[in-house]
Amino acid sequence: MSQQKAGQIKKAHVSHVYESKGEWVFQGVIAVIMVLLSVTFIYPYWHVFVTSISSPDIAEGSGFKLWPKVFSLDAYRQMVMTKTLWTGYRNTLIVVAMGWAVSITLNILGAYSLSKKDLPFRGFFTGLIILTMFLQGGMIPTYLLVRKTLNMGNTYWAVVLPQCISVSHLVIMRNYFMNLPSELEEAAMIDGANSFQVLVRVMLPLSVPMIATVSLWIIVSNWNAYFNCLLYITDASKYVLQIIMRRIIQTDSKEMTTAGEAASQLETDTVTLRAASIMLATIPIICVYPFLQKYFVKGVLVGSLKG
Repeated sequence: MSQQKAGQIKKAHVSHVYESKGEWVFQGVIAVIMVLLSVTFIYPYWHVFVTSISSPDIAEGSGFKLWPKVFSLDAYRQMVMTKTLWTGYRNTLIVVAMGWAVSITLNILGAYSLSKKDLPFRGFFTGLIILTMFLQGGMIPTYLLVRKTLNMGNTYWAVVLPQCISVSHLVIMRNYFMNLPSELEEAAMIDGANSFQVLVRVMLPLSVPMIATVSLWIIVSNWNAYFNCLLYITDASKYVLQIIMRRIIQTDSKEMTTAGEAASQLETDTVTLRAASIMLATIPIICVYPFLQKYFVKGVLVGSLKG
């Protein structure tokens, strides 16, 4: 009897949120819109993937391909044997590593400094930094600075440094630091820690979601780095992957991906080679995203609460 009474009391306390018919209609419309958006995002990528694993005869046909009618991995075999592609991978990984290390360090130091209320002229510095989002020197002055004044042509620094600090990243990180309890810093100071120790040992461990979110943006930006390499790099041995991709897509793919007699005997054509090169360029960044996705929403929301 006591268990039955407890069950009745539990059911009595269960509350149901009333939803009107308009709310159901609204949720249905939102669901349909999200499904359509998902299809528009997934369709181009799936179409390229199916093309890359199809035989040349099927790949050259127009229309949507849900699945390859004749399965073939010859395009991937030829791309894997292409030295130019791996050179682009190597250069891109170097740029990503350098860009992430420099960008995350400078953004953290700048954001933490601007988050301190006792920083002299903090409002002036913040406004000056935000002003650069709307007023920039332009491409020609930047080119002259990088190539002529700093003499960084044909170096990885020419790709990394011009975009190492993003104002949006800096503001998000600054707002995140401002949301952290100031009592933690005061307690660390009382224990004898200096400002750098407080940042490294107290603030950064509490800022993992924000750092992961900004790191994802930095990695994607440097992985897709294209324009700076096009401007400042003329040495083909230092071309990043996106430049290699551009050459493969705009020129004769078979000529770009020649890898000996074994490659010439494979059943490939321009369409499948281009599709395979696109897949090989996008798969690594897609594999990285799931590990950082859980921090993404939290980092953006918390970093945008306080101005």
